[in-house]
Amino acid sequence: MSLLNSILKIFVGNKSERDIQNALPIVEKVKEFEQKLSQESADGLRAATIRLQKVIADSIATFEQQIQKNQHELDENDSLSFGEREKLYDEIDALNKQIDTQIETTLEEILPEAFAVVKETARRFTEQTKITVQATEYDRDLATKKDYVSIQDNTAVWSNSWEAGGNYITWDMVHYDVQLIGGYILHKGNIAEMATGEGKTLVATLPVFLNALAGKGVHIVTVNDYLAKRDSEWMGPLFEFHGLRVDCIDKHEPNSNARRNAYAADITYGTNNEYGFDYLRDNMAISPEDLVQRTHNFAIVDEVDSVLIDDARTPLIISGPISRKTNGDELFVEFRPKVEKLYNAQRALITRQLADAKKLIASEDKKEAEEGARLLLQCHKGLPKNKALIKFLSEQGMKSLLTKTENFYMAENNKNMHLATAELYFIIEEKNNSIELTDKGIDFLSDDTNDKDFFILPDIGGEIAEIEKLDIPPLEKAEKKDALTQDYSVKSERVHTLNQLLKAYTVFEKDIEYVVIDNKVKIVDEQTGRIMEGRRYSDGLHQAIEAKERVKV
Repeated sequence: MSLLNSILKIFVGNKSERDIQNALPIVEKVKEFEQKLSQESADGLRAATIRLQKVIADSIATFEQQIQKNQHELDENDSLSFGEREKLYDEIDALNKQIDTQIETTLEEILPEAFAVVKETARRFTEQTKITVQATEYDRDLATKKDYVSIQDNTAVWSNSWEAGGNYITWDMVHYDVQLIGGYILHKGNIAEMATGEGKTLVATLPVFLNALAGKGVHIVTVNDYLAKRDSEWMGPLFEFHGLRVDCIDKHEPNSNARRNAYAADITYGTNNEYGFDYLRDNMAISPEDLVQRTHNFAIVDEVDSVLIDDARTPLIISGPISRKTNGDELFVEFRPKVEKLYNAQRALITRQLADAKKLIASEDKKEAEEGARLLLQCHKGLPKNKALIKFLSEQGMKSLLTKTENFYMAENNKNMHLATAELYFIIEEKNNSIELTDKGIDFLSDDTNDKDFFILPDIGGEIAEIEKLDIPPLEKAEKKDALTQDYSVKSERVHTLNQLLKAYTVFEKDIEYVVIDNKVKIVDEQTGRIMEGRRYSDGLHQAIEAKERVKV
């Protein structure tokens, strides 16, 4: 099969090569338009953008007129039946789909000229320190906010230097053919892979400009707020010169009018997390006035592997803090000493057993070596993040010994695993961050209570069945069931609290998974190492970590 693939590639090439070949005629058309535009004045260059916007508007005018007609009938005709109104709404939905299809077709037609407009604009900013054009209202508005635009009588003077990401830059980039190809690939909805320094940010200006001409909004998704802000400032003037409005959502507070206006811009920059949270907030809004996003149209994802693969492993955490006055939060504080004592007992046990494991593994006696391997597995099941254990497992052959031993005890559906973990107070499954108390651990926690079942959930199904068998009045049965349910609820919350506290002590490490700054527990993004401001672990885990760190909220 591999031989056949090799032969086919010789004749037809692979998918990437075919895409590039398909883009080459587009590049030649771009150059043709670029030659014509180079003869135009700066005002003529800007007029080309207005003309392209009109081409798009004219192509969908008939559909939009019909939508307006349907909407007017819906608003003005109160006598319409439910069926008639539903039919009009269905027609509007169908017309909107036709508009999207028509815009896509039109954009394909005007792509070469639109790309040429962007490239010619980049060339002029590179070759000229000042570009003078007839001032528009947008120019005048920008001049009050941006220092690279100034108004002199009826003309606007655009400088080719501006601040971006805290640094003052002078524009010095013009699109190469490979970047034109990359822009075409992105517009077609494909991934364009480019090495560092090949101008990925510049490549994006081409499809961004093209799709922004439709006036339905373009989103650029970046991996962090610095890049979002920097790129919006760095590339922004290239678009603003042609009357397009550019903004960055990360510059504005959530749910604010400023953020809503940022989404209403022709081109919107932002981080994947902020886009995600705004989408979630909009889906929880109780009125249209609370929405900040508009209909999604076209998006380009920067560092797509990081955003759609790496960051996808970290879920968006939207849980909020619980009041310190709640009973649940008091439980975390109440049981913290017990869990801390239990954790210290297990840590002391693991320390002793790891020392024993090292000696036994080095023994020439086969049985002693096997016992050492069992102790090593038990240490791993007891505290997998123990630093001494991690160091020992880094030695040659130790990880393979651990894997071999684990496979042995896991055989036949974990038949013998209980033998490997007999002395532990609790067992940690590192792969899914779960913790299970052993009978020894439950006895340890219940030692200072009068109830040996203090931390054991009752078999509520079995006990209800036993109550049903009793020869007592129905009211008394109901009372017993209520008491049983209440006891189960109390113990369930108690066990959950213990479990989350154990996770806080054993699985989540300070200065790795989280930090404590200004008396606040803040989550650290495992992919980037950046602090995730405003995020909280869900399901009580954040409160457990706060209790562990003695943070007073």
